[in-house]
Amino acid sequence: MLEKYKLSADKLKNKCDTSCFDFQTTADLYPLQGIIGQKRAAEALEFGLDIKKKGYNIFVSGLSGTGRNSYALSIAERKAETKKVPDDWVYVHNFKNPDTPIALNLKPGMGKVFKKEIENMITTLQKEIPQVFQSKEYENKRSALLQQYEKYTQDTLEELNALAKRFDFMFTQTERGLMSIPLRGDRPMTEEEYRNLGPDEIEDLRKKSNQLSLETIDIFNKLRSLEDEYRKRIKQLDEKSGFDVVDFYINQMVDKFGEESKCVEEFLRLLEDDIVEHIDKFKSHNQQDLSGNPFAMLQMRSTEAFFDRYEVNLFIDNSNMKGAPLINETNPTYHNLIGRIEYKNELGVMKTDFMQIKAGALHQANGGYLILQAKDVLSNPFAWTALKRALKTNEINIEGLDKQIGYVITTSLKPQPIPLDLKVIMIGDPYTYYLLYTYDEDFKKLFKIMADFDIEMDRDRENMYKMARFIATHCEKEGLRHFDKSAVGKIIEYSSRLAEHQKKLSSRFNQVVEVLYEADLWAESMGAEIVSLEHVEKAIEQKVYRNNKYEEKILEMFEDGTLLLDVEGEKVGEINGLAVTGTGEYSFGKPSKITVTTYRGKAGIINIEREVRKSGSIHDKGVMILSGYFGAKFAQKRPLSLSANIAFEQLYSGVDGDSASSTELYALLSSLSGVPIKQYIAVTGSVNQKGEIQPIGGVNEKIEGFFKVCKLKGLTGEQGVMIPHQNVKNLMLSDEVIKAVEAGLFNIYAIKTIEEGIEILTGVPAGARDEEGKYPEGSIYDLVEKKLEEFSKDPSEEEEEKEEEEVKEETKEEKEKK
Repeated sequence: MLEKYKLSADKLKNKCDTSCFDFQTTADLYPLQGIIGQKRAAEALEFGLDIKKKGYNIFVSGLSGTGRNSYALSIAERKAETKKVPDDWVYVHNFKNPDTPIALNLKPGMGKVFKKEIENMITTLQKEIPQVFQSKEYENKRSALLQQYEKYTQDTLEELNALAKRFDFMFTQTERGLMSIPLRGDRPMTEEEYRNLGPDEIEDLRKKSNQLSLETIDIFNKLRSLEDEYRKRIKQLDEKSGFDVVDFYINQMVDKFGEESKCVEEFLRLLEDDIVEHIDKFKSHNQQDLSGNPFAMLQMRSTEAFFDRYEVNLFIDNSNMKGAPLINETNPTYHNLIGRIEYKNELGVMKTDFMQIKAGALHQANGGYLILQAKDVLSNPFAWTALKRALKTNEINIEGLDKQIGYVITTSLKPQPIPLDLKVIMIGDPYTYYLLYTYDEDFKKLFKIMADFDIEMDRDRENMYKMARFIATHCEKEGLRHFDKSAVGKIIEYSSRLAEHQKKLSSRFNQVVEVLYEADLWAESMGAEIVSLEHVEKAIEQKVYRNNKYEEKILEMFEDGTLLLDVEGEKVGEINGLAVTGTGEYSFGKPSKITVTTYRGKAGIINIEREVRKSGSIHDKGVMILSGYFGAKFAQKRPLSLSANIAFEQLYSGVDGDSASSTELYALLSSLSGVPIKQYIAVTGSVNQKGEIQPIGGVNEKIEGFFKVCKLKGLTGEQGVMIPHQNVKNLMLSDEVIKAVEAGLFNIYAIKTIEEGIEILTGVPAGARDEEGKYPEGSIYDLVEKKLEEFSKDPSEEEEEKEEEEVKEETKEEKEKK
């Protein structure tokens, strides 16, 4: 009866047939270009990188280890090589509005040339302009203006004295300017004569002085006008002399850089105007006598600070680029993305200027590609908001965090924004993608392309061959020993085990690569030149050993009887269920005893784990499905009257998932029917309300977990595991289990319905209703139905029926006696 449900050993694992490989070792193979089994994601990335429209940035979705990072980086590198090098960018002083530095773009490599040329020009002007003002030609022009001014001044002074003489005064030139002196006859009055004057004479002098002041107002105004005119003409002379020198060099700069853009030429003309306007700074450069000046250093720094305005901040230098930039920003903070304005401490005062503007990742990647990790962007305050703003406006504004927070702690600059033209590749997991897509309306507008990396791929001949080339690539890249075909076959089997599917390979290449590294080390320790099957097996075995301490502790508890589990005999209302547990990287199967008690009542099926809040919602759903199953089978004519308690014995942490729902149903049927269950067969599988067995996860770990316990307690040949038939394709069991099956020491059964399962576990048919709607006498369902009928009756009715039966028996006996 059981044989038809047993699985043969060849169905327990899809072994790799290495005879199909046309190589002996991976040294015979060409390295793999690209990625394996991610056609959908690769095409999405290609499309997203090729389309130039706004909003077509890319979100690379997938679990860690699927190659999403390395492939996104490699394809972006390939695309970047074919694109043109973007412009250089420089920041310069804004002579009209110093708080808003100007951004200038120049052809690639011209940024540092422009900076050097400006520095050289300013240095040259600092030398040549003072020489111009020391030249004989300049001195002659200045002397001519001075002579003219002195002549006009002298004539005006004579006119002034002629008028003053009428009031008995004369004017003389002193350090403090023109001063009026009273006359004694035709000569100036001495100080002694002035002190000897009487009050009336002094009053008379005062009146004359006041009248003189009124009469000479126009003449003094004329003198001031002459002085202003002289200064103005001197300034014009200075500017004209300086302009002739400056204009020569500026025109050279315009000829060299003016073609770059109109903005560059406009800046050069503004630079020329500013130099001419401040020509005095160049005249006196390097000619200051600071000896004996206690504030010499401050004065020198003030002079040097003035010339800082003529510097050039080489913001983005693409002179060494061969194609478009590719930036993989690993720390996307707010400032690392959009740049920052730094401050420097000068005598306790925080100062900044356009030279302190620093580029961010968006500036560095402008014209190319920027790769970001979603979790890093979202975990840094304001970074996601700044990225979205830049992508929406197509420009990068450098602002301090103080403005984002809403207050300003110090005065700052507002640099001219730089136009943005780049493709952002953001990498994250599927949960992050759907979270952003659902709750951030900007996300779906800015990231219109999703490249979804799968965790598995088909295990066909092409992909197995690519896996071999993948191994060859890593051997070449990392300097590993090459693998022979038997080792490659074992790696492929290991990959299918990770994928939990006989016809699939895992796309989580990081876990495969770990085995490659460790197998290479074992080959080295064993003195082998080539990595073979034994080295890969050793690597996998040791990988498990490093992580299975918790499993060994559990097995010890089964062995010494701390954890109760029967693997022999039969019991009513008890069954062995299977669960998967683990710590971190390693997970394993842990058998658990499930017990059921049933009794009269109307409480229904009670999940003890739920009552004590030790079960998850999925497990609770599985238990509730049992009520639906019982209602469909046994409550069509009368209400279901039942109280049943289900418990996972010795479970003190928690349980979730519905993979034990069929197991609990078998125990319920056993408890109600009174038919014992074989304790040497463990069960896993979900069930629906129609009694159909549904697939579960972790089937390999569950089977191996029960096998290890049976092995500890002694294999009898009867022991085994019952699984859903849909899970047969997921079997990639260890060689130890397969050998035990081949030797007849362990069994694996695949079933489709509850009826098949209960027959295997009890040896009694479940039964099917006949035309009259009755179950066969003695079948499991018949026994259950009778028990439920018994539970549904009132105790007083049972007493009456019992008494009637006794009366009938007595009557029958009396008739027989007569």
